[in-house]
Amino acid sequence: MNTARRSPRKKRTLPMIKLNIDIPLVVIVVVLIVLGLLMVYSASWDFSLVNYDDATQMFRRQLFTLTVGIGACIVASFIDYRYWRKYAVPLVFLMVLGLLGVLILGEVRYNSQRALSAGSYMPGEIAKVVTIMYLSVWLHAKRNELKEVGLGILPLGLIVGIIAGLILLQPDLSAAATIVMLGGILFFLAGGDLKQIAYMLGAGGLAGWLVVSISATGRARMGAFLQAWQNPTQADYHVLRSFEAFVQGGWFGVGIGQADTKLTGLPVPPTDSIFAVIGEELGIIGAFFVVMLFVALLWRSLVIAKRAPDMLGSLLAAGIGLWITLEAFINMAVMVSLLPFAGNALPFISYGGSSLVATLTAIGILMNVARVSNREEGHRERTLDATARGRRGERGWGVSRARRAARVGR
Repeated sequence: MNTARRSPRKKRTLPMIKLNIDIPLVVIVVVLIVLGLLMVYSASWDFSLVNYDDATQMFRRQLFTLTVGIGACIVASFIDYRYWRKYAVPLVFLMVLGLLGVLILGEVRYNSQRALSAGSYMPGEIAKVVTIMYLSVWLHAKRNELKEVGLGILPLGLIVGIIAGLILLQPDLSAAATIVMLGGILFFLAGGDLKQIAYMLGAGGLAGWLVVSISATGRARMGAFLQAWQNPTQADYHVLRSFEAFVQGGWFGVGIGQADTKLTGLPVPPTDSIFAVIGEELGIIGAFFVVMLFVALLWRSLVIAKRAPDMLGSLLAAGIGLWITLEAFINMAVMVSLLPFAGNALPFISYGGSSLVATLTAIGILMNVARVSNREEGHRERTLDATARGRRGERGWGVSRARRAARVGR
């Protein structure tokens, strides 16, 4: 009879997939998306009924584009961000073609020519993400030559100037200004010379002044802005209705779905004016909560940028976080007359397919930078741990008992 003890069988365990997801970033984005759906549903039903004879059409379209955006986000989060170096130039080429196509074939809506395919595709929104990707790749490749004027600030100014100029012709002043500011910020983060940055800011300020002076849209918006600062009661109609929304909302708001201004003349409440709807329905407390969500998003993107394994990842992460926060700040500041009027969306919250898909795609790239950082950091920790165990073995800690006894006996 075999009395030998059988060794217990080892249980087979399925291999675990480590996603290395940045949980704080995911939580922030999910809260913004859910809040955005609530506010689009509240702000769009009357506007949608008047314009499309269907109270839920805009909300349903937002749900569809959200699905597309989440799909793009997931795909981008699994593509190593370093692969974008191969496709940066083709993507810029396609982006320029899209911007040229808008100027030739685009429809004129609200005195601007920004969209294709019956307003369903706005190349200017995608251009912001592609610009961040291309500039990050270009600055990373030229990081040792940025202090040379001919190889640093001049080529950068040419790249940014062409993209911003095409957007400016639509006209989209806020998007063009965003592109220029992102170029300067990324150049600074890449280690550009401070003198060159000062020259760039001076040239950008002069160009901005010329654009405002020449453009009828720019003159009108700047004039209304300055008039509002001198006498708030003489502000632009859009700003006055926004003030009214915040006053009616008070500290805690009138409740989701209960705002009046969206029904009585607040311009485009589901898009440009959605922050005013938030101010009325959720109050100043709710509006402040939205502001803090974007501050948290910026904080998380900068943390990811700091932990990135290389300069390309740092530039991508910081550029995406700064872009989204800058877009949000411009939209919110316009509604309270801190900036001249600019027709840009509030990221994640405003109605708009191109903006939502572009923003979620950028978040996917940001998530991938975090995933790669966590994966490589874990690999380094395992390597260091194995090295430490090996060193302990060399000192005798990890040596077998028999070998230690033999050493002692010598």
